[in-house]
Amino acid sequence: MIRLTSFLQRTLRNAWYSFLLFFTFCLLFAFTFIPEMVCGQVTGLWKTIDDEDGREIAIVEIYEKDHKLFGKVVQILPSAKRTICEHCSGDLKNKPITGMNLLQNLTITPAGGENGKVLDPSSGHTFNCYIELVSQNKLKLRGYLGFPSIGRTQYWYRVPTNSIALSNH
Repeated sequence: MIRLTSFLQRTLRNAWYSFLLFFTFCLLFAFTFIPEMVCGQVTGLWKTIDDEDGREIAIVEIYEKDHKLFGKVVQILPSAKRTICEHCSGDLKNKPITGMNLLQNLTITPAGGENGKVLDPSSGHTFNCYIELVSQNKLKLRGYLGFPSIGRTQYWYRVPTNSIALSNH
């Protein structure tokens, strides 16, 4: 009886160690590969929609560079009011919006990206921002000053990659 009890204790202990090892491996895998998987989902072409009047404005390509996310305007759509950044300052003043990086330096997160900057070409202002994948084909962009609760939200919609040529960044 004593032999059986010690055998069961060793078996349970070994099973517990195996479970802990498996669980640790799963956590390590998740923290290593989830940012790349999310990044792959967030990257690509997105149609921007004006949050005030619902007009389609541009096609933005979100891409990864140096473990950060960026978003470059690859096409201005016919319904856009502006093609030039009249209100921008510095080097961007009166430059074409096509080719501009609207999203900059977003830290990749499991939900999308955070702690980045977004340029609003209609005002020329730069805001803090985060992006969050709402569904496979819908992206939430929140631009804000100071706190995320003080800002504006836009929803962008995925565009099939084969419908437009991608830039070289």
